[in-house]
Amino acid sequence: MSAVLKATKREGFKNSDLTALRNEGKLPAVVYGYKVDNTPISVSEIDLVKTIREVGRNGIIELDIEGKKQKVVLSDYQSDFLKDEIIHADFLAVNMAAEIDVDVTVHLVGEAEGAKEGGVVQTILHELSISAKPNDIPESFEVDVTELNIGDSYTVEDLRSKYSVTINHEDDETIVSVLAPRTEEEIEEMEAEAGAGETGSEDEEGSEEPAAESDENTEEETEKA
Repeated sequence: MSAVLKATKREGFKNSDLTALRNEGKLPAVVYGYKVDNTPISVSEIDLVKTIREVGRNGIIELDIEGKKQKVVLSDYQSDFLKDEIIHADFLAVNMAAEIDVDVTVHLVGEAEGAKEGGVVQTILHELSISAKPNDIPESFEVDVTELNIGDSYTVEDLRSKYSVTINHEDDETIVSVLAPRTEEEIEEMEAEAGAGETGSEDEEGSEEPAAESDENTEEETEKA
């Protein structure tokens, strides 16, 4: 699945040029990779967001640079978290017949049996690195945690057979696990340790001043002698 995204070559690289570009609703970007020179471009921020929603984070985009089209993937982007907007994007031109390395998000499905008993579901790997041809890249990895009880885990090996891509991780790496809930004794012990640490810090701080006074008294007695 691919979508067309129009782009324009850009030449201004000063902060004032970039500000003017963003004020027009566009954002600076760059395209590089297969049979493409490193080319600064600009795209509509609104159109880019729509395209990502349409094809997914790792989907194929047909980038139309002033009439010349090139298949690309969104390799990276920078966001302004305060304004909740994208401020720069990198597009990687791809050879549809060759594998590329990308990161794919892990998406948990279902409610773990262990969670119903008070266990805590802990995701260890939020993304997985894979190698695959552009058209074979999944939008996300779905991990069904329904059957996981307290103490159980879901590993890369459990996922590998479900997808026809190369997952660049060891089989025994844990993706998600269900931890036992902490007992009251463990919670009290953690609170006690935290309290002891704070008390120890105060004692250490308090012990410095008397030592300084002792040094001053010794100097006064020496002067009197």
